[in-house]
Amino acid sequence: MRNLIYCLLVLCSLAFIPLKPNKPVTPLLILNTKSITPINIKIETPEIITSSHDQFLKAIGFRESGNRYTIINKYGYMGRYQFGNSTLRGLGFKLTTDEFLNSPYIQEKAMHTLLQRNNKSLNKLIIEHEGKIVHGVLVTQSGILAAAHLGGAGSVKKWFRTGKVRQDGFGTKITSYMEQFGGYKLNI
Repeated sequence: MRNLIYCLLVLCSLAFIPLKPNKPVTPLLILNTKSITPINIKIETPEIITSSHDQFLKAIGFRESGNRYTIINKYGYMGRYQFGNSTLRGLGFKLTTDEFLNSPYIQEKAMHTLLQRNNKSLNKLIIEHEGKIVHGVLVTQSGILAAAHLGGAGSVKKWFRTGKVRQDGFGTKITSYMEQFGGYKLNI
């Protein structure tokens, strides 16, 4: 009787674990206490999600600017995500510095647009390498996109080809962004 109660408790607790569709199914072996016959019950392996898209944005915004929308650094990069004028123009944002700094909405829209563009540009590398160790770094979609935010999609592609690590003006390496911002679940 105790084994039956234990088995029911295990099964009930599994109902509260978030599951990811299309994951391989892991059989759970439970012994029938009367005849000692194994009963196979198939359950899905739970996926542990470390963080959400919003948490990714908050974390990268904190690293870039302390999540301050109105800041400009010594190199002229602006806002929460520290955009340069040339990147903004390339994304189709034609506005003054004041217009950009005084609009959290525009800054969030610019970040979303950049993430989409970099995801499209780097999608083949993401598909090919996600979950693998490359040049000593665990590759994830969010890590690749964070690295592209810091150094551009071209520098990320070059890193995959050659292992050459680009740094920004402060000496921050794209690989440090890959590591720090890896593992987030993004909605792109």
